[in-house]
Amino acid sequence: MSTSRRELLKLAVATGGALTVSGLLVHRTSVASDGGGQVPAAAAVGLAPVAAPFQVAMPVPPVLRPQWISGTTDYYSLPVKPASVEILPGLSTPVLTYGGIFPGPTIKARSRRRTVVSQRNETPSGTSMHLHGAVTDPENDGGPMDLIATGGERKYTYLNPQVAATLWYHDHAHHLEAEHVYRGMAGVYQLTDANEESLPLPRGAYDVPIVIRDIALNEDGSLFFSHDFFTRKQILVNGKPQPYFKVDARKYRLRVINGSNLRPLDLKLSDGGEFVQIASDRGLLPAPYTTTRLPLSPGERADIIVDFSRYALGTSVVLENTMLASPSTKEIMRFDVVRKVADFSSVPARLAELPATEEPVNTRTFAMSMDAAGTGFMNGKVWDANRVDTTVRWGDTEIWEIKNLDAQIPHNFHIHLVDFRVLDINGVPPVPGEAGLKDTVRVMPGQTVRILVSFKTPYAGRYYYHCHLIDHSAMGMMANLDIVR
Repeated sequence: MSTSRRELLKLAVATGGALTVSGLLVHRTSVASDGGGQVPAAAAVGLAPVAAPFQVAMPVPPVLRPQWISGTTDYYSLPVKPASVEILPGLSTPVLTYGGIFPGPTIKARSRRRTVVSQRNETPSGTSMHLHGAVTDPENDGGPMDLIATGGERKYTYLNPQVAATLWYHDHAHHLEAEHVYRGMAGVYQLTDANEESLPLPRGAYDVPIVIRDIALNEDGSLFFSHDFFTRKQILVNGKPQPYFKVDARKYRLRVINGSNLRPLDLKLSDGGEFVQIASDRGLLPAPYTTTRLPLSPGERADIIVDFSRYALGTSVVLENTMLASPSTKEIMRFDVVRKVADFSSVPARLAELPATEEPVNTRTFAMSMDAAGTGFMNGKVWDANRVDTTVRWGDTEIWEIKNLDAQIPHNFHIHLVDFRVLDINGVPPVPGEAGLKDTVRVMPGQTVRILVSFKTPYAGRYYYHCHLIDHSAMGMMANLDIVR
């Protein structure tokens, strides 16, 4: 029996036996609407009904406090361990967590100030924590084979040599990353800098992470996991089912993260109201972008400003999803306007200066696809830890042309370490909300996306690129990137 399969079986025992082991759980995922389209390879039986929406309050993940602070460094302890939480009222759900919290606690860091995270693995399988969106050396990137064994410990060190951004950390242990993240191993990493702090944006209690994901639960409250999009009809926000959130009649900064394994989102307010996008994956936009919709594929982030002062007290407005939405997955959460307060925040006309771009020296093409068995391919190959797929020269700027060869299955594309600019999607330039610094980009069925990538970074070595519909990377849709000086 392979190590991966053995660890899958141990994980099934540790999480209540709800894991469906079928090879590597390679059920195909289609973009047909919930309740239609392809029948999954193994039917889900005995699932709990979806909870009625807006019955519970949305929690804000707690901010992790440092164990101690030096002149240069904040030191944290963040063990990986099983826990039981109440997701549906009255039911206990076994989960895998960072620090015993579902989802994980928020880590607040500062640009160019070091963060050290000590981690002990108390789960039954190897883990590897990846700080998604971080500029970090290969030793601290959390690669798919750089595992902490059960009972083992290590320290992750982040120097944070980048601008303010909403990042997130999650497991990346290959063949297990999809299930580990699904069972709760993810959290927000909030990076600030002097420029962001100088802006009059909403702060404190009015700066709120919104982590959206979907799950399926068995009748006993345990999580049902397979690589089957259609079973995942329960929307969670910050770990609670379609919650409500009481807001003051003023501006809020909402840091929206699509933390789903597979579900793409296209978000809007139920009254069609406008909001202002101020940041994308890797930091502030040059200027605010007023819009009525926010598309996000798994792994993408965007910070938006919603001004609730335009609503009368007692008004409720729902955050809705319009992509692949069934009755249970359309309504994400509800905002209830409850109190008038003074608001001295504002959104300035200029937010940040993006770094200058250089002329590309090379163009490469990448193709993502899946076969009928659910195996994922990057340029026709399944990921192999021992193969070098792409070698780039440190300091170069390149155009990467990314194709989704599948006619029905959505993908996206994430590169470790570097950020990039989206040049065009099927030849059409991106809207301003997607024209900032990115590390993950949607590549919907049949699309071709071109990005401009700079490899002038503080680090060189082995990194990775993959589809961040994270089940797809677990199925093999990932490749190795060597940056050489």
